[in-house]
Amino acid sequence: MPITIPSKLPAFDVLQSEGVYVMSKGDAERQDIRPLQIGLLNLMPKKIQTETQFARLIGATPLQIDLTLIRMTEHTSKNTSADHMEAFYTSFEDIKDRKFDGLIITGAPIEHLPFEDVSYWDEMKQVMDWTQTNVHSTFGVCWGGMAMIYYLHGIDKRMLDAKAFGCFRHRTNDASSPLLRGFSDDLVMPVSRWTEVDAGDIDRADGLKTLISSADTGPCLVQDEAHNAIYVFNHFEYDDDTLKQEYDRDVANGTPINIPQNYYTDDDPAQEPTNRWRSHGHLLYGNWINEIYQTTPFDINKIGTTDD
Repeated sequence: MPITIPSKLPAFDVLQSEGVYVMSKGDAERQDIRPLQIGLLNLMPKKIQTETQFARLIGATPLQIDLTLIRMTEHTSKNTSADHMEAFYTSFEDIKDRKFDGLIITGAPIEHLPFEDVSYWDEMKQVMDWTQTNVHSTFGVCWGGMAMIYYLHGIDKRMLDAKAFGCFRHRTNDASSPLLRGFSDDLVMPVSRWTEVDAGDIDRADGLKTLISSADTGPCLVQDEAHNAIYVFNHFEYDDDTLKQEYDRDVANGTPINIPQNYYTDDDPAQEPTNRWRSHGHLLYGNWINEIYQTTPFDINKIGTTDD
């Protein structure tokens, strides 16, 4: 089954050209099944790139998914046209009475700020409270995951001495987890952040369990059963050239930046990068979608009730 997105969304043609089974809303409404309702709270500046990346991953499952693009109510995007935001995005204020089977909260390029200094932090707290009553399973990515751990568990992020930037080896810590079904013991994924969540803080917290970690960059995938959430601090969703774009941008701006580790052949930026994380990215998001399908109520209105 496909992912259902508007036929005029830029991601529609991109994913269709890649062989991802996408469907227009009109075609989906003619099928006699209940699609999973998945929201994407997109906090990244490059909205179109980010929405395509996540639609690619959740659209590769055999289930029909209805994707809703969500924005913060008062925050105005500076990098995406107002026409695109008006056509495809719904504010949190306008969807907060709805129920969702799943919600993805993306990262945001604001990790240097204390959470309380983020301009939309008050609304973000409302979103995180709302996930406990209106969302069956929440997936926090990078800053989004760190924000949830901070708000729900009181664990603050820590600044790194140098940016963790490149493709780093990780190990799976719990082969029995349904989220890691099909995973290799050893894997590589992109990392791009100035902050981390301390492994000891996670281990000491009630209800948190680290499923994937790296000797170089620390915890990566953390499960939070009490809050029906998972957090990933690194970037399975990245395209082949996303790290390259970040590196080229910083070089062009004169911003000090190291060549992303283990990304280019021979660590030579003149070479093309090699994607070594794509299959595990599809596995993780596919497993998440499958877990939602297996456990979410058929009557979506029961999400957040004692029957959920």
